[in-house]
Amino acid sequence: MPARPILIDTDPGQDDAVALLMAAAAPEALQVLGLTTVGGNVPIELTTANALRILELAGRTDIPVHAGCPRPILRPLTTAPEIHGESGLAGTDLPAPKLQAHAVHGVPWLVDTLMAATEPVTVCTLGPLTNLALALVMEPRIAGRIAEIVSMGGAFSGGNVMPAAEFNIYVDPEAAAIVLGCGRPITLIPLDCTWQVRALPERLAAIARIGTRSAQVVSQIMSYRTDSEGGVGRPLHDACVTAYLLSPDLFAGPTAPVQVETASELTRGATLMDRRGRTGLAANCRVLLEVDAAGFFELLGSLLARLP
Repeated sequence: MPARPILIDTDPGQDDAVALLMAAAAPEALQVLGLTTVGGNVPIELTTANALRILELAGRTDIPVHAGCPRPILRPLTTAPEIHGESGLAGTDLPAPKLQAHAVHGVPWLVDTLMAATEPVTVCTLGPLTNLALALVMEPRIAGRIAEIVSMGGAFSGGNVMPAAEFNIYVDPEAAAIVLGCGRPITLIPLDCTWQVRALPERLAAIARIGTRSAQVVSQIMSYRTDSEGGVGRPLHDACVTAYLLSPDLFAGPTAPVQVETASELTRGATLMDRRGRTGLAANCRVLLEVDAAGFFELLGSLLARLP
């Protein structure tokens, strides 16, 4: 099978970094056409620099990076330095990147790349959905060029930034509403799933034993604040996107209508899944709620062993 063409929209962030390393390690399966960055876990100057750092670490300087939107569509930017550190990659000391981001803004680059694609492209979102939403508004025809959107976002049994909201959706709920309404197949990977994939001490030790620089960095950044988010071991939220692309059998979940709350400040960014068909809306998402965590870490280890 030829490699699947993908675009990755990201806001690195430690778990984004792991997701990018996994994708970089599997060129036979994933043809990464490029990265766009967005303000999210940290401001866009840092998310862009971190994306470049990770590509250099992986030896994938062939993948272009385009900086996108520095803030949400309607709201000021909310960041998460308490989780990711002020740099976004707390726990490691990767040098400043030698690579530079391309001059073309990420949103028109997304539009141009999708319109020029000779086959449908999978769009992977690891942060707030601002770039993809604005691309869909700027040129609605790109929806027909998207094979699937695979997005880490949402929460159905409690949030991580507000009681009912997950960070990526909370930061730009209007963008999330646009994307969920675009009419293309969407696979949504919420906290309900990603909280099951935790970097427990024994898993971090196994990663460190791989011995590569990439594995060392993953062990370092995922060891930072190991008691975060309500349990032992950092959840590898965004890395679940890459794992799903490479090994979808690790995941399971229903297909259902999903909507995003944009009006209420109390429940801003909450995702509502209508499992019983009460709204009468058509299903727009496959929602992954189950994951084989042991299988995930086996996959992660095998990919990190391929990298420098």
